[in-house]
Amino acid sequence: MSKESVFIGSIDQGTTSTRFIIYDTSARPVGSHQVEFTQFYPEAGWVEHDPMEILVSVRVCIAKAIDKATAEGYNVDSGLKAVGVTNQRETTLIWSKSTGLPLYNAIVWMDVRTSSICRRLEEDLPGGRTHFVETCGLPISTYFSATKLLWLIENVDAVQQAIKSGDALFGTVDSWLIWNLTGGVKNGLHVTDVTNASRTMLMNLKTLDWDEPTLTTLGIPAEILPKIVSNSEIIGNITTGWPIPGIPISGCLGDQHAAMVGQACRKGEAKSTYGTGAFILINTGAEVVQSQHGLLTTLAFKLGPGALPNYALEGSIAIAGAAVQWLRDSLGIIRSASEIEDLALQVDSTGGVYFVPAFNGLFAPWWRDDARGVCIGITRFTNKSHIARAVLESMCFQVKDVLDSMQKDVGMKGEGKSDKGEFLLRVDGGATVNNLLMQIQADLLGHAVVRPADIETTALGAAYAAGLAVGVWKEDEIFSSSEKAKNLTVFRPILDQELRKKKVDSWCKAVSRAFDLADLAP
Repeated sequence: MSKESVFIGSIDQGTTSTRFIIYDTSARPVGSHQVEFTQFYPEAGWVEHDPMEILVSVRVCIAKAIDKATAEGYNVDSGLKAVGVTNQRETTLIWSKSTGLPLYNAIVWMDVRTSSICRRLEEDLPGGRTHFVETCGLPISTYFSATKLLWLIENVDAVQQAIKSGDALFGTVDSWLIWNLTGGVKNGLHVTDVTNASRTMLMNLKTLDWDEPTLTTLGIPAEILPKIVSNSEIIGNITTGWPIPGIPISGCLGDQHAAMVGQACRKGEAKSTYGTGAFILINTGAEVVQSQHGLLTTLAFKLGPGALPNYALEGSIAIAGAAVQWLRDSLGIIRSASEIEDLALQVDSTGGVYFVPAFNGLFAPWWRDDARGVCIGITRFTNKSHIARAVLESMCFQVKDVLDSMQKDVGMKGEGKSDKGEFLLRVDGGATVNNLLMQIQADLLGHAVVRPADIETTALGAAYAAGLAVGVWKEDEIFSSSEKAKNLTVFRPILDQELRKKKVDSWCKAVSRAFDLADLAP
């Protein structure tokens, strides 16, 4: 078949928007569509999505992307061979098997309503906050699906009743999408993949199956959980009623794991994705590395039912691009996210202003859910450009904190380096179009930052996994470094080393000021 006649689709269901991107066999996007959807904030620290609105957004994106590709002369209708799914992780849903309707809104990964459940578990369990780390790689935290699931079971009558009657299905967003895409109430497939399952706090990292002692300890019934599959295999076909009926779903990964595949991260190589949050992962190969410095142990990917898993260490940052949205939507300092670069370029420093975006606490490496956002160093001299620049710096400081922890855990010697022997951080995600942000990142790291031509590597990774399963690509093609070296933009540090150290010390002082603020009076 000619390259122009074969296509792979990718559903990229993120925290604030959904996309569908169609790729040709050169992994070049030939059509895409993106839709933002509603964020619900019912109380301080609570974040929810409407699962039905998410389904509508997926349907619209698929149809519009195909229309756009067709208008450009690509015969996607006959050439689409498979679809991959990638998604915001940890976000938790429970729905009715019989009606197909959600029993509550999706509780989003950054939601912190489960703080009291986490405290209770820490006090009751002999291992405290790290009780489950040995099996699942994760500390007890509001971040992960298990505590959100417990909240739903304890607080929503409809959930309790559905579990009792055998009508409840639990899943992260991937499970919800695949169940609906493959039939829903008419025998939809209730599955998840190893990467999404690794973020629930319920999967054993070594067996890659639900951990029965954990389920017993938490009182979670196994029958509501989906079947766990690999990241690259034919899961099932899309049902009638969707724009692409009969097409196999053959790839599924959580968004950060998909980005690792899209960036072709082999053992020892790290990537940072800048989206709503920021997520830094380093591939540790076949080794399960337990962090001693506040990072998470997780799956990187498992590219086939018989493939060996690759593991990773991850540092998760809750608020990155979301802070720019806050400047736009809540403060009105900018009208669009893209304006922040020009605004921040109007000054050559933050003027001593440091912004810590701990809106819902701090994730790695601090793990402080009692932290709240602070902006310090403000004087009469401070203007909105200084604050805009401080917001960009906050994203980069947080990434540096995580990379410093990674270096302590696994070291970076000899791995993830260029031919010249320098450490390279691969970057991707929407915010990386901001050249100033990338230069600040290189300056604060003291290392080169490498941006690919296609920054949407999350969608690309899901497409690769799907195409691998149906024979469109081979694994060595996906991980070919010569291909990946094309059209890269490299940002190298230019900041004086002494000034870098002073700025990092100031950042750490600002972070310490953010702690223990969750109980401030309204």
